[in-house]
Amino acid sequence: MMDIESCTELNEFPQMLPPPPGTFVDREELIQHVGDFAVSQGYVVTIKQSKRDRVVVLGCDRGGVYRNRRKPADESSAERTRRRKTGSRLTNCPFEAVGKKDDGLWILTIKNGTHNHEPIKDISEHPSARRFTEREIVLIKEMTEAGLKPRQILKRLRQNNPDLLSTPKHVYNVKAKLRQGNMTVENLRNSLQIMRNFKSLRPQKSAVRNNYLAVTEPSWRQRNPPRVPNLIGGRFVDSQSFVSIDVLNPATQQVISQVPLTTNEEFKAAVFAAKRAFPLWRNTPIATRQRIMFKFQELIHRDIDKLAMNITAEHGKTLKDAYGDVLRGLEEVEHACGLATLQMGEFVSNVSNGIDTYSIREPLGVCAGICPFDFPAMIPLWMFPLAVTCGNTFILKPSEKDPGAAVMLAELAVEAGLPNGVLNIVHGSNEIVNAICDDDDIKAISFVGPNVAGTYIYARASAKGKRIQSNVGAKNHAVVMPDASMDATLNALVAAGFGAAGQKCMALSTVIFVGGLNPWEDKLVEHAKAIKVNAGTEPDADLGPVISKQVKEQICKLIQTGVDTGAKLVLDGRNIVVPAYEHGSFVGPTILSNVATNMECYKEEVFGPVLLCMQADSIEEAINIINRHKYSNGASIFTTSGVAARKFQTEIEVGQVGINVPISVPLPFSSFTSCKPSFAGDLNFDGKAGIQFYTQVKMVTQQWKDLPGSSGASLLMPSS
Repeated sequence: MMDIESCTELNEFPQMLPPPPGTFVDREELIQHVGDFAVSQGYVVTIKQSKRDRVVVLGCDRGGVYRNRRKPADESSAERTRRRKTGSRLTNCPFEAVGKKDDGLWILTIKNGTHNHEPIKDISEHPSARRFTEREIVLIKEMTEAGLKPRQILKRLRQNNPDLLSTPKHVYNVKAKLRQGNMTVENLRNSLQIMRNFKSLRPQKSAVRNNYLAVTEPSWRQRNPPRVPNLIGGRFVDSQSFVSIDVLNPATQQVISQVPLTTNEEFKAAVFAAKRAFPLWRNTPIATRQRIMFKFQELIHRDIDKLAMNITAEHGKTLKDAYGDVLRGLEEVEHACGLATLQMGEFVSNVSNGIDTYSIREPLGVCAGICPFDFPAMIPLWMFPLAVTCGNTFILKPSEKDPGAAVMLAELAVEAGLPNGVLNIVHGSNEIVNAICDDDDIKAISFVGPNVAGTYIYARASAKGKRIQSNVGAKNHAVVMPDASMDATLNALVAAGFGAAGQKCMALSTVIFVGGLNPWEDKLVEHAKAIKVNAGTEPDADLGPVISKQVKEQICKLIQTGVDTGAKLVLDGRNIVVPAYEHGSFVGPTILSNVATNMECYKEEVFGPVLLCMQADSIEEAINIINRHKYSNGASIFTTSGVAARKFQTEIEVGQVGINVPISVPLPFSSFTSCKPSFAGDLNFDGKAGIQFYTQVKMVTQQWKDLPGSSGASLLMPSS
């Protein structure tokens, strides 16, 4: 309790407001919130007490600006004492803010919001403004060892940072601490964030100083191998999880990075950040959201080389294929840039006397995406650009096998201007997937991946009332008619069957030759043998490794089951060895003929560079074979007959049909359609269906007219 005299003294000063209480994703965000607000009010805060994982106590740093210390001629002794007291650091300020961790989030409360001093008129007067950044301390250490004197050191520091307020005395103090061992450059490099948090939250006079704080790499980049960060509330942060999964280069089996299994608390923080960002983001004009996508598109073009190289390193596909991965994803961003007209509702005037009705499309809220490994850039770009441009916020879970491209794209999205919390990234496997399915704040989930996982996610998430779009297992067929152009057809079959090592949902895995295989088999093997198998980074590579040793084993197992049940192994790529990459998970082009519908290799998705060849006596028989299969993303026919092509497109039961086209994947303005068990949900990806998935329709009926007086209310059903 404060006495009356002290209260009176406090009230003599202009009011400095305390920061508004709230809930924050993590400790650093809470501290930043308090620090930024304090500077706007004319005071500076410092950490008084901290138990890093539980509580932090913030107080006011008076600063020690000894103003009015000389005695004016007409000033009494009492007045002089009070002036020195209010201008010095000798009196503690009662201000105190407390942050406590509760259920994964940090809660800010204000224990005492009053101050016993005047606001700082010029924030640069505060001693905290004269502190060196960690980077500057490293430079002082290096220049001291080079023989430079304090004034020379200060002069060079000011060349890089003209706003530096430190004096030679401050340089002397730093040098003394370095000599005494109280301040080591090694500790600075390894614990920069911790040290920064335990200093006063220094006000920044200009953006230049902020740049110096960002010079040092974050902790997750300093690890060897680096650890893939989460993105929570606009900040890339290392997970607190002690468990991680190695990301391997499929060509060398070397560890590239590690993916943490995001903790449940971190997941809740990501959802909270997305939920908190939603109200402001949904009210952001659509034109503003589109401009961010335009900038995002520009940045992807700028960094496409880095993205492609990362995809090749983590996935294994060739650089040419990796560029295609990014470019197809870029088309999704370009589609999102023109979303305004596609999101327009409908209007009907005067549906009844003086009454109009219209529909508007509104965002759902927090949405989530769960990605497979086969397209590290394209699939994430299928999901979050469209979702956020519609006004939603998003939780993205990349594949744990190749998450690098998704994180790089998120960095570019933040750079493009996506506000904090609009896009968040979490990593993990089953536990995170379950958390996404179960969280009540997540309204919709997009999933692409294997059938078992997709069926499970659809059942679990839909039971919670969520919208689901789930693209799962595929078995894509091609029918080759006797009149098909041989060279063009062979080139198409080889490219679609073996491209990206067959690791894509629209890979062509089965070819049905109407009238027999004999005219085609030798030529098909000849074209397949011409494919060069090598590491994806090699310039002559046509076919890279599959994603992992485990996947290779599964592919080889399915090949062997085919051979054991009567298939003919026309070309065997299981034992291929690539010079200089002997440890890589390579599978060469493989062709099986005489395949029957009861074989395991036909019934299941191989997801490797394996082409299954079947025969049919007629187009009707070929169509029946395809329609009986449980998976069907797409099917193609190669023919010069318009009659055969029309019959095929009419009778085939798949979502996407190609005519003399091996992979019938539409551009983003058309929906990616699948049917049968290959898709679960009501609304597909891309096009109008994609926009409908990420929005909900609201119908408005309005009446603006002078109503005549009436003796009473009518209970009749309204009609026109």
